[in-house]
Amino acid sequence: MRTDIFARLDREPEPPKIEVPRMTRTRLALFGGTSAFYLAIVVAVLLSTWLVTLDWKIMLFRPYQQWPELHAFLDYYVVLGQRGPTAVMVAAWLGWRSWRQHTLRPLLSLGAALLLLNVTVGAVKLGLGRLGPHYATQVGSAELFAGGDIFPSGHTANAVVTWGILAYLATTPRARRYLSALSAVVALGVGLTTVYLGTHWLSDVLLGWAAGLLILLALPWCEPVIAVAEAWILGLRDRLREQLRARRRLVPSLPVAAGGPVPGLFPQRPTGAEEPVREKVGAGSGRAAAGRAAGLPTPPLAPPRTHHAVRSERSPVGPAGSRRPPHSRPATGG
Repeated sequence: MRTDIFARLDREPEPPKIEVPRMTRTRLALFGGTSAFYLAIVVAVLLSTWLVTLDWKIMLFRPYQQWPELHAFLDYYVVLGQRGPTAVMVAAWLGWRSWRQHTLRPLLSLGAALLLLNVTVGAVKLGLGRLGPHYATQVGSAELFAGGDIFPSGHTANAVVTWGILAYLATTPRARRYLSALSAVVALGVGLTTVYLGTHWLSDVLLGWAAGLLILLALPWCEPVIAVAEAWILGLRDRLREQLRARRRLVPSLPVAAGGPVPGLFPQRPTGAEEPVREKVGAGSGRAAAGRAAGLPTPPLAPPRTHHAVRSERSPVGPAGSRRPPHSRPATGG
């Protein structure tokens, strides 16, 4: 019996059909109220109202100097609002859920939410161009259209969307309540941490909370597009699988006998070269058998042919004795 975790996961029943959130009246009312709050914050900053004055009071108070013992911890805590690390962590969890539930909807929903976040928040940041507290030039000014990119707070909006998507994709009401509370605490803490560190105005954080909440509330409008994208991706996967199976069926399989040589590994002599020898041997044996049947004497067998060495293989033989001709006298001078 297999006891590993994958065997246990394979025996688990399939999850029930997941209900896709719809744009209900309550959600529409929340979307409208959050949109009004969003516009009110933008107008208040544009007109340099009391909200800008409050921004400057908090900035001059310098919370990071009032409570320096929190600085080390909050430097790490604010990472929960950075897009890169949080997107990787949440995508890993949603990828496991996609594999278990046999659907791409969790990952596609995260991708759609992050895409909306980059487009909407990025456009407002670049359009208003507000400078941060550390780069402010004039006390009491809203610091708009000065080439900055901090309004609304990207850390805050990303914390709302990245952790709120877990509550949006929850399959049970109980899990949705717990995850909603967890994401609200994380997003609230990340926003206030940026104010403590002096990297954002308070109005930046308020607008970041509203921007992230608007994206989560608008996600049901993206569900039809997510369903079409999922069907297209799964259809493409099935077509690729069929093509691979078809290619495997077209490859011929050559069976090899057990213990026999692999075909094509050792070259063999053509069969046509052996036929003349077989014919000669067969003809000679047939004539000998016919002679024995008729009572004729069997012709003697030809002696075996010996191998004669060619000239290049013979060893040179020299004449024996002296090479001088007989009865010759040595030539002398006397």
